[in-house]
Amino acid sequence: QVQLVESGGGLVQAGGSLRLSCAASGRAFTSSAMGWFRQAPGKERDFVAVISWSGDSAFYADSVRGRFTISRDNAKNTVYLQMNSPKPEDTAVYYCAAATALETIVAQSEYDYWGQGTQVTVSS
Repeated sequence: QVQLVESGGGLVQAGGSLRLSCAASGRAFTSSAMGWFRQAPGKERDFVAVISWSGDSAFYADSVRGRFTISRDNAKNTVYLQMNSPKPEDTAVYYCAAATALETIVAQSEYDYWGQGTQVTVSS
């Protein structure tokens, strides 16, 4: 079992910054790549970013590349999503998830544990 708890969501102005955190417990943190996903009202949940178990590689959705940065601190069992220059269209519930794989992977079916989500609202 893995427990994932997101924090750091809230209201942010467009062009500002916000950092999301996801604290993990249970299964060895370094046995999983970690991903962030988001779901806007009335839309499906979409991939945002993923980082490998070691932190050496990351991959981003086109919509956030260059603005968001995913990182992890394996000593703290925590993964982060730094959101710079957010836009109103980034408004969504953000979820972190633990993958069944060690390396970067996008498909949601490859993630077996999910957090409860944290709301991010970007005002214009």
